[in-house]
Amino acid sequence: MIRQPYLEAIAERVVVFDGAFGTFIQGLDLSADDFGGPSLEGCNEMLCLTRPDVIAQMHDDFYEVGVDAVETATFGAFSTVLVEYDVPEKAYEINLAAARIAREVTSGWEAKDGRTRYVGGSIGPGTKLPSLGHIAFAELRDVYEEQARGLLDGGSDLLIIETCFDLLQA
Repeated sequence: MIRQPYLEAIAERVVVFDGAFGTFIQGLDLSADDFGGPSLEGCNEMLCLTRPDVIAQMHDDFYEVGVDAVETATFGAFSTVLVEYDVPEKAYEINLAAARIAREVTSGWEAKDGRTRYVGGSIGPGTKLPSLGHIAFAELRDVYEEQARGLLDGGSDLLIIETCFDLLQA
């Protein structure tokens, strides 16, 4: 199968992306143990390490209904956010794992029907705004770079900057 590059695809048609990661996870009956313990409960991104089966099933469910692309489960998977759960050192590992999970599911669907699909590496806004002085621009740049490296190393086709309303952040 010859994969169509993403930019070519969007030049010729609408590319449909998956739905909301957080909403999907909240709809499941997960316990603190699923996240890695009580201190990590609510850190949805940790599921990429502790319950990769849940993340893979999410991607599979979205492909089942016909999407063209899935986003990695990494909206808050950079050290600025992960420090709130005392796991900032897991940023690269989580992003790498998330992209690999999405890539594996995506490749399976491509092999099944020969249709090109995409993995979008999700990068969310976090909790600190550089325009308001919550975080230095250089520090935010560095943590986003670490996240992007994990996403690309894991097999993302593109990076998605999500819900940023601070221009310095974006």
